[in-house]
Amino acid sequence: MKLETSIQEIKGIGEKTKQLFAKIGVYTVGDILLHFPRTYQQFPEPLSAEEAQPEDGACAVRGMLRQAPLVRRGKRMEITVAAAYRREAEPVELIWYRMPYLRSQLKPGVSYIFYGKLLTEKGKKKMEQCAVYDETQYAALRASLQPIYGLTKGLTNQMVKKTVSQALDAVKFPEDTLPAFVVEREHFPEENGTYREIHFPESFDRLLEARNRLVYEEFFYFLLGSHLQRQNQSAVKNSWVFPPVAEDDLVGRTAAALPYELTAGQRESLDSLRRDLRGECVSQRLIQGDVGSGKTVVAFLAMLDAVSQGYQAAIMAPTEVLARQHAQTFGQMLKDYELPYEVVCLVGSMTAKEKRTARERIAGEDALFVVGTHALIQDAVDFRRLALVITDEQHRFGVRQRETLTKKGAACPHTAVMSATPIPRTLAMILYSNMKISMIRELPANRLPIKTCAVKTEKRPTACRFIEREIGLGHQAYVICPLVEASEKTEAENVLEYGKKLRDFYGGRISVGILHGKMKPAEKNQIMEAFAAGEIQILVSTTVVEVGINVPNATVILIENANRFGLAALHQLRGRVGRGQDQSYCILMDSSGGEKIAKRLEILNQSNDGFYIAEQDLKLRGPGDLFGVRQSGDFNFRIADIIQDAGWLQKAASDVDKLLAEDPDLKEHMNLKRYAGIFMERNTYVL
Repeated sequence: MKLETSIQEIKGIGEKTKQLFAKIGVYTVGDILLHFPRTYQQFPEPLSAEEAQPEDGACAVRGMLRQAPLVRRGKRMEITVAAAYRREAEPVELIWYRMPYLRSQLKPGVSYIFYGKLLTEKGKKKMEQCAVYDETQYAALRASLQPIYGLTKGLTNQMVKKTVSQALDAVKFPEDTLPAFVVEREHFPEENGTYREIHFPESFDRLLEARNRLVYEEFFYFLLGSHLQRQNQSAVKNSWVFPPVAEDDLVGRTAAALPYELTAGQRESLDSLRRDLRGECVSQRLIQGDVGSGKTVVAFLAMLDAVSQGYQAAIMAPTEVLARQHAQTFGQMLKDYELPYEVVCLVGSMTAKEKRTARERIAGEDALFVVGTHALIQDAVDFRRLALVITDEQHRFGVRQRETLTKKGAACPHTAVMSATPIPRTLAMILYSNMKISMIRELPANRLPIKTCAVKTEKRPTACRFIEREIGLGHQAYVICPLVEASEKTEAENVLEYGKKLRDFYGGRISVGILHGKMKPAEKNQIMEAFAAGEIQILVSTTVVEVGINVPNATVILIENANRFGLAALHQLRGRVGRGQDQSYCILMDSSGGEKIAKRLEILNQSNDGFYIAEQDLKLRGPGDLFGVRQSGDFNFRIADIIQDAGWLQKAASDVDKLLAEDPDLKEHMNLKRYAGIFMERNTYVL
């Protein structure tokens, strides 16, 4: 069986299951092998009923039944009840819903292992919906790490495990796909063993060896593929004519008229962009700046430089909310500073008539600010004189999406991409080797540091009263929940129930709105506009608010189940507040109860610098953290993490340079050249 063989060729995969796998991006045998576990479970040592404690969370209890389970018929379901004993200790009550067959499977006097979350009720221990194993089965589980996969509704972890196992047994791997000198130096395992160990590791050490190879391989072929793509793209001559920058030109006068002074990083980034527009060749530049560092005003001034010369400039945002916000902000600045230009906005939820009018203006007018979402790259959109393209929150767009926009004009425009993800400059220079890089490290002088604290869930009422106090001062607040609605599989706060609880808590004194990704775009826009206008005082939302939304009047953000987020994500969320003149606050609600998590969250209390936070987070991670929440998952690598795996990234970059220095056209390494092309086609990288 080949890697490109359809997943349906695997035994047991019918049309329905094929469609479920398609929802998680799995279409072929190769895809299922690249659907790596999101984490691993190591089953704990079994405890007696007496030793096990509720604060242990998920645990294994060894015990036996003195009598067969009882099945009670409730109004809506059958409930199976039993009790696990160990010697004379107090038993653990066992409860299962809709599982009456256990009555005939569980035998009195036989030793079982019951695995699940231990609870206490009225002083008695109990477990609900726990898994049941005999001694032999559980010993086998403990002997290895168990993969936990990303799923979709209808697809179980067991189904994925079985499919992966069958694929590993049937697939024929190609010859080793890495240079021999690398495999020999690093003592990497061979290809087949690597994939078997990443899915079904015999030990943590073997898992780490497999992961190291896959991380290196992903970096190596990304860098080699990027080089080959650049080889095919010769430098493009600059077709746009810009006069030399004068000391008192329109852009300079507008910057001087701002109610604040640009930071050194903002000035350097703006000056670099303006030099690019006047350069000999078309440029590509990365503007890297922390949350709230003022990248948007730099984008506006650079676009003004192009528009003031009679050209068009476009900015593409990842969400309609952010695109509309940019359009409103730019329009207001043009009005405030009496600039004789206009903004055209194009987003997917506009009416057919609105879209047609916007497309006609984009195709027919010079000197225009164009703002939009993916709608800008549709075939029906034609630009007139597009000299500058800026991609906001660039990691949300793929390479091909950005390239599509840059090909819209009659001549190739200059491009700039903006990122708020903190990457050390040394790594950024490797990843963005085809781009010039500017960094904005400082926050604007008028920004107060956000005061941050991590608290346990018993402090939630105190936090809610603090939010009420801030609202009494005329401010607004965000509450972030990990889930949209309640889940049987995940214990975490959800937006729908939380919004109702807050309305009940405040007794109608405070306006509470709800926002999540399952809403229609028009509905999301309506909620955000109401929040921005102050009509909603508390916005309960999922992480959909992470990208770019600007509400200066919001001074508090409460993040529920903060222990479930990576520090980079928490830092991005925290950046939704602190955008006005007033002191802002971030409350991290820690539901873990663990000291290690509390220590990690404390990092956010120490600093508002995203680069520092990323570095400190990495220092605190142990080997077991390599397979949990990814630090920089936004960059779309399947398994590698550019911060966590910085050492492998630098090694891969050095090896690619060495290989190309010795064999620039890869004539002696045609297999590597061929595989690099396959690799870049298979993976949609967003760098």
